Amino acid sequence: MGSTRVEIVDYLRVARRRLWLLVGIPLVAGAAAASIVLLGPQQYAATSYVAAPALVGGSAAQQYTGTQAANQFAAAFAAAVTSPQVVDQVAADTGVPADALRDGLAVKQVGASSQLTVTYTADDRSTVAPVLTATGKRALAFLFTSQVNIATDEVKAATDELTGATRAINDWEKTNKVSQPDKLYQSTLQEIASLRQQQLQMQAVGNSRGADAAADSISAGQKRLDELGPKLPDYQALIAQRDSATSALASARQGLQQARAQSQAADPDKVTSVGEAQPVSRMKALVALVLPVSGAGLLLAVLLVAVLEWLARSRRAGRPAAVGRATPAPTGGRRSSDDTVVLPAVTATVPEQHSRRR
Repeated sequence: MGSTRVEIVDYLRVARRRLWLLVGIPLVAGAAAASIVLLGPQQYAATSYVAAPALVGGSAAQQYTGTQAANQFAAAFAAAVTSPQVVDQVAADTGVPADALRDGLAVKQVGASSQLTVTYTADDRSTVAPVLTATGKRALAFLFTSQVNIATDEVKAATDELTGATRAINDWEKTNKVSQPDKLYQSTLQEIASLRQQQLQMQAVGNSRGADAAADSISAGQKRLDELGPKLPDYQALIAQRDSATSALASARQGLQQARAQSQAADPDKVTSVGEAQPVSRMKALVALVLPVSGAGLLLAVLLVAVLEWLARSRRAGRPAAVGRATPAPTGGRRSSDDTVVLPAVTATVPEQHSRRR
């Protein structure tokens, strides 16, 4: 606990010594942000409400279904608003630069519902409402009219496939000089079965002439079966392709009908409403800009103080330690250039002095 208290005291001492940085940088940053807000042009903003409950939930055939349908619709609409295609279209409709549109548009979801708010802020009041109107129209068209175009292309592709399959069947029948060989084959089988029954009955009653006639008809029918049999696989393959194309066309037409229904439900005149443009409060703008900028300035000041303290400690750690405290040199001594006392050399030892006295 004592060491913690010492560290806090050290921090406070450093903060007091660098107080001009900790206070000055946030103040300068906040003053600069405040000047931008106060000296800048008056901003105007309006809000457009997008409420399209018929586009979310409902049948599984709709584009946005399930428990996350509202969130999916909100995310898709927000992405569409800032997509390059929609931004360029709105810029062409209103004459507002694309960069200004990206900076001024903001989309928010109202709670967990499918309702959205689109806010646009600009210097020119006359452009606010047109931009919101064009943005709602283009974004909804981007999400739902494009689905109609895709479904229309699918119907066209399925129709072309069915036309090609039907043409292939007609060409096959012309080449083989037979129409609907599958049905002809089945009818011939039934005819042969009936002739065999008649032949048996005639033989039973002793009508040999009738039995012979039935046998000739059976032989002719069997000949037709032998001719049609090898051709049936190719023809049946063509029939399968036609049936598949018919099923695909029916599915594509159903998808087109559903896409058109969703596009009608996304009519901008029915699902969007644009409010009146109002001046943006400068006080709110100050709070929204000055506080974050001042906080960032304080963080920068703390980092700068930490760097300065680290550099100061590094310089102190790199300075060589003193040999000792300098004292006045005794008589006969001299002081060196680095304040180290240099004593004079001793010319005689103590034993030598005693021998001279004797």
